[in-house]
Amino acid sequence: MIQKSFLRKTLFALTFLPLFSYSQEFKSSDDLFQEARHKAFEEKDYTTAKKLALQALDQSPEYADIAVFLGRIYTWNDETEEARKVFQNVEKNMDPSPDFYLAYTSLEYWNDNYKEAVSIIDRGLIKYPKNEELLLLKAKVLNWNNSYKEASKTIKELLAINPKNTEARELANRIEINNTKNAIGVNYNYSHFDKQFADDWHQVSVSYKRQTSLGSLIFKVNYANKFKDNGVQYEVEAYPRLSKTFYMYVGGGYSDSDGIFPKYRTGASLYANLPKSFEAELGYRQLHFSDDVWMFTGSIGKYYKNYWFNLRAFVTPSNNNISHSYTFTTRYYTGDANNYLSLAIGTGISPEDFNNNLLEDTTYKLKSFKIGADYNFSINELNLISIGANYYNQEYRPNQKGNQFDVSVSYSRKF
Repeated sequence: MIQKSFLRKTLFALTFLPLFSYSQEFKSSDDLFQEARHKAFEEKDYTTAKKLALQALDQSPEYADIAVFLGRIYTWNDETEEARKVFQNVEKNMDPSPDFYLAYTSLEYWNDNYKEAVSIIDRGLIKYPKNEELLLLKAKVLNWNNSYKEASKTIKELLAINPKNTEARELANRIEINNTKNAIGVNYNYSHFDKQFADDWHQVSVSYKRQTSLGSLIFKVNYANKFKDNGVQYEVEAYPRLSKTFYMYVGGGYSDSDGIFPKYRTGASLYANLPKSFEAELGYRQLHFSDDVWMFTGSIGKYYKNYWFNLRAFVTPSNNNISHSYTFTTRYYTGDANNYLSLAIGTGISPEDFNNNLLEDTTYKLKSFKIGADYNFSINELNLISIGANYYNQEYRPNQKGNQFDVSVSYSRKF
């Protein structure tokens, strides 16, 4: 009996244990796919991820998600031709998903093949016309290819589908900077003081904007009536694009109207479009009255759904002290980039407050509080109008405060 029992156990082991061992070692294509994703995303081990993805495709040759994943790995490894082969096979022999069109378009976009990138994503939009990710990527490709009119149309289509799409809102503002080939504008600002000055101030600005291949270029002429005297200032500003992430502001101005405007001014800032719809700026401003006034500025901005939030600081060092200015601004977008309500609150004096001359006095930390709002809207997309009001409570001499009330209106025509 013992011998028979031993023989049965031996026969069972020889028959079923190899199968059990095989089942323990065998991994399905899904198992391999998940392991490959872990290697790629968690461990950044693209070599092993690629091997696992290829093994999974050997088991399931028509598994489109794995094929798209493999194409992405080839793209990340700069194996461009291998990635194209994979993507072309998916489009020809499988049922492509939106993720496929995103991956294939990204390959061509990152390799500066803009025409092919647009062609691919247009094929995707035929199948998935309201897909937000596809529309967003198409707008990015068109914007970087200087096709601003088409990019603007695409991003407006996306915002019509989802006005609270944060990335779309951020991109819409970047596109708008470049979308206008030409624009002329006029701005009027009226200032009234209850104590500081007996006479009201008036300022009129006329501008012309021209879009170039490097970025926008703006020419301004400013006229002001202050202290019962008149003055004129000439300005040039530019916003050159440096890369997909960075662009700059560069500006300068000149005036021979002493006391009305600074003799000359310069300024520059570097802007960065950061992940998660953040943006940042670092720069300087310089004004020359009888002496130079140097200011250093930085800001951080964030888009969230229909909103834009921005905190800006100016630091003005001098021999006796360091002055600070802080302004918090928020916008609520009611439509595209040209239609919004803006609110701002701040403390301190900054060069953006062009309707005061207190920057000339840096020997004492003059205290200032400000709050303001403006409403911007467009008519037929080509006519841009802004109406605003600001209130300042500021120390114009040590321990002496007064109130200032500003009202402004501006009009710009794109063509």
